[in-house]
Amino acid sequence: MMMATLPESIVLHAKSLPEGGVLSPKEFLHLGSRAAVDQALSRLTNEGKLLRVARGTCVTPVSSRFGTRAPAPEKVVNALAAQNGEVVTPHGANAANAVGLTRQVPIREAYLTSGRTRKLKLGRSEVMVKHAPH
Repeated sequence: MMMATLPESIVLHAKSLPEGGVLSPKEFLHLGSRAAVDQALSRLTNEGKLLRVARGTCVTPVSSRFGTRAPAPEKVVNALAAQNGEVVTPHGANAANAVGLTRQVPIREAYLTSGRTRKLKLGRSEVMVKHAPH
């Protein structure tokens, strides 16, 4: 039986995750050194097999008959929250639109989190995740 190379192992694991499932280099340290894992993730990102969402965080692009796209922002944010043990909720304007209180669609998606503030890059759109006290 042939052993899969590091990039093949990463791609196999990425494809087994649901849409928006996040990958971090720490998950693959049992397969090689940190430098080798970082290099493999970087190459897979350059080849378009992975999308870099934030520093040290990648997701698998979603393929459909219309081509590939970034996963749904709420799925990525929820997966990140689950991975880091954070509480995440949509920001005011997004929540009001989701509940149907307003028909205005916010330009940029924003979420509040118990974790640190960060920007996620999903394809051409940017998602803001802002820290808020419990």
